[in-house]
Amino acid sequence: MANILQQPIFTDFLYPFLLMFFLIFGILEKTKLFGADKKTQLNALVALVISLIFVSAVFPRIVVGNLMLFLAIALVVIFVGLLLWGFVSGGEAKIGGKNMAIFFGVLIFIAVLLAVIWATGFGGGLQSIFNWLFDSKWSNSFWTNFIIIVLVIGAVVAVILGGPKAIGKG
Repeated sequence: MANILQQPIFTDFLYPFLLMFFLIFGILEKTKLFGADKKTQLNALVALVISLIFVSAVFPRIVVGNLMLFLAIALVVIFVGLLLWGFVSGGEAKIGGKNMAIFFGVLIFIAVLLAVIWATGFGGGLQSIFNWLFDSKWSNSFWTNFIIIVLVIGAVVAVILGGPKAIGKG
């Protein structure tokens, strides 16, 4: 049974309108696009018009709704991961250095890209690519050999880079 917050007037109009209004208004206030002095009313009117145009079109509303679902799930997954990390490490989670920041940046970029592909409905084409890559007759032996080759190359690189220099004897 749906409650009052799940009624179509809220889910189809009010929530998307408020989300767009506050996002656009915040961006306009932060960037001071219309001038450095107080242009709050102009920023509010521009945000109002853009938000009304946004809620009048169906497809952008659906895409933003799907992206907000992705955001909510991603935030819960990150929270659970950090909570488990805190239990295991007994302290705060620290990202070590620039390489880890680049790695997480690339990981976030890929996740957002896949979320946008899914939210816009282009996932059907992506699904057929995944089926071709992982459900074909040749894919089982290919991926097994690929993983073995990557592991061997990784082991060789680890041995070469982690030789006497890594333990302080070189």
